[in-house]
Amino acid sequence: MNTAYQNLCARLMMAGVPDARFDAAQLYQFATGRDPRLDDGPTPAEASRLAVLAERRAAREPLQYLLGEWDFMDFTLKVGRGVLCPRADSEVVCETAIELLQEVPTPTVYDLCAGTGCLGIGIAKHLPEAKVTCVEKSADAWPYLTANVSGTGVQAVQNDILTYYKTLPAGEADLIISNPPYLTAQEMASLMPETAKEPAVALDGGADGLDFYRVLTANYRDALRPGGWLVLEIGYAQAEDVLALGAAHHWVNGSCRKDCGGNDRVILLQKPEKIS
Repeated sequence: MNTAYQNLCARLMMAGVPDARFDAAQLYQFATGRDPRLDDGPTPAEASRLAVLAERRAAREPLQYLLGEWDFMDFTLKVGRGVLCPRADSEVVCETAIELLQEVPTPTVYDLCAGTGCLGIGIAKHLPEAKVTCVEKSADAWPYLTANVSGTGVQAVQNDILTYYKTLPAGEADLIISNPPYLTAQEMASLMPETAKEPAVALDGGADGLDFYRVLTANYRDALRPGGWLVLEIGYAQAEDVLALGAAHHWVNGSCRKDCGGNDRVILLQKPEKIS
C-alpha cells in the first residue's frame, strides 16, 4: 500500500478539498512522475516536495496553479497565480465560435479579456487560417498569455478593452469572443476558497455583474463586418440581462447556449447585415 498517497488523500479531505482523491493523485504524479496506484512510495526528496504541495493545496490554492499547466479542449496551457484558471465550461464558448466561423475564409477574430488565451488559441488551433488577436490588460496574466500564444500564430496585445475598441478598424472583424469578469458584488463576497485565490480583476463584473457586457455590447459592434458575431461567456443567471443589452444596442439574432452542466453559458449576438 502507498501510505504516502493515502495520507495525502486524508490530508486534503480534512481540509475540505473537493475531489480530494483526484487532486492527491495529480499532485503525487507531479511530484514523483509515477502513478500512486502503482507505486510503493516517494523517495525522501519526493516526499519533501509532496509535503509542500500538500500544504498549499490544503490551504486551497488551486490545483492548476500547483501543477503550472492545465488542459483546455485538446491542448495544454500554462497557468499560475495572477491568471484565471481555464474551465471546462468555457469550452462550449470556444466551440460555438468555431462553428460560426466554419464557412468564413481567413476569419479575423479578437479574444477580449483573454487571460490564458484559451478561447483565442482554441479557435486558432481548429481554424489555422484564422487571424486571431488576444487582448489582455493584466500585467500578472500577460506572461502566461504570451507563453501560451508562442508558436500558435496568435497575436497578443496588452490593452484595456474599456478603450481598445477605439483602435480597431471598422467592419473588419468576423467574430469577437470574450469571457469577461461577470461575478456580482454579492458573489464576490462569497467565493469558493480556490476562486478567491484567482485574480479579482478577472472575476469582478461590478455590482450586478454586467459592467463589461455594457461595454462590449455598446462599443464593439462597429469593429465587426455586417453579419459578424459577438460571442460572450456569461454566468448561469445572466442570459436575460445580456440579451436585453444586446437588443438595446441593436444587435440581432440574440440567442443563448448551455454548457455541459445544463447552465446558460454562451450568448450569441449578431451585427445586422444592413444598418437601417
